[in-house]
Amino acid sequence: MWLKRISILNYKNLEQAELAFSRKMNCIIGKNGMGKTNLMDAVYYLSFCKSATNPIDSQNIRHEQDFFVLQGFYETEGGDPEEVYCGLKRRQKKQFKRNKKEYTRLSDHIGLIPLVMVSPADTLLIAGGSEERRRFMDVVISQFDREYLDALIRYNKALVQRNTLLKAELEPDEELMNVWEEMMASTGEVVFRKRQQFIEEFIPIFQSYYSYISQNQEEVKLSYQSHAAEGDLLALLRANRQRDRVMGYSLKGIHKDDLIMQLGEFPMKREGSQGQNKTYLIALKLAQFEFLKRTGSGTTPLILLDDIFDKLDALRVEQIVKLVAGDNFGQIFITDTNRDHLDRILKKIEGDYKLFEVENGEVSERKESYEAE
Repeated sequence: MWLKRISILNYKNLEQAELAFSRKMNCIIGKNGMGKTNLMDAVYYLSFCKSATNPIDSQNIRHEQDFFVLQGFYETEGGDPEEVYCGLKRRQKKQFKRNKKEYTRLSDHIGLIPLVMVSPADTLLIAGGSEERRRFMDVVISQFDREYLDALIRYNKALVQRNTLLKAELEPDEELMNVWEEMMASTGEVVFRKRQQFIEEFIPIFQSYYSYISQNQEEVKLSYQSHAAEGDLLALLRANRQRDRVMGYSLKGIHKDDLIMQLGEFPMKREGSQGQNKTYLIALKLAQFEFLKRTGSGTTPLILLDDIFDKLDALRVEQIVKLVAGDNFGQIFITDTNRDHLDRILKKIEGDYKLFEVENGEVSERKESYEAE
């Protein structure tokens, strides 16, 4: 799948843009705060039905406007056209359509246009709470496994209901509590099993990318931690019910799962330098791309690389440039404030590319030919 063109109206600071993209490489340059990331986010939105940076949809509408519209015109590997439309008016429900037909459930769209985004916000994967690392697993697995996404949605619904009962002043209804705990246990086991399987397959791909970028300078580890590994999830929930009642929320379950990230034998968060952390994150995301390419529906994911070269030494930048310029990827969108980085990529790639400049929310294509030295 590749994005042939996009139409943007009133999305964040982007007033209006009609852009046709290269099938291979799309470089976006501009100073910080001009709207480069907002353009990337519009592409992300069309894959995931939401922004990567702001979950409150109404806040993605341009200031002093009442709506935004995004339209993406894609082409599948087989040459078939796909059109995706999203429109949102203030105080109204979001509309999301595929080929002019509105979705009944937004979750049905997830996975149609697989996408991987690498951005400065990824630092939260290492520095943030466990919810960030669970979201990383969810974003990957949901794009190729419908059963996983459905189980996760049902688990979260049951979790909310159980927590509501736990917070109630009166003693919760035993039968109702059992219903929600049974749903949490059955769906939680599905989520746990699929996360476990994913991580086992994912680790060697991730370590391979890290070794390549770092040129084998460090050893990194990744492991999965879950209450579900301790035994029967239903028994665990029931054994903790009274303690949960005191706290007012569920202390055990797959909503507490985590990924343990290490540099050697020590936590990445504590021991890693800025460059090592950045390398770890980029390796995670490139492994995510590789995994989706192998396990998805035969569709090569789009890859969005937003300001990825910051805090990396010249050797690691060079290794990433080699990867990005190679044949492994499909359509690439890459932003940078530094034209030199992009020129080094363009010098190495074979095939077409497009160069865009963003200034104060206005996007223009730069018509220039690049001649390799």
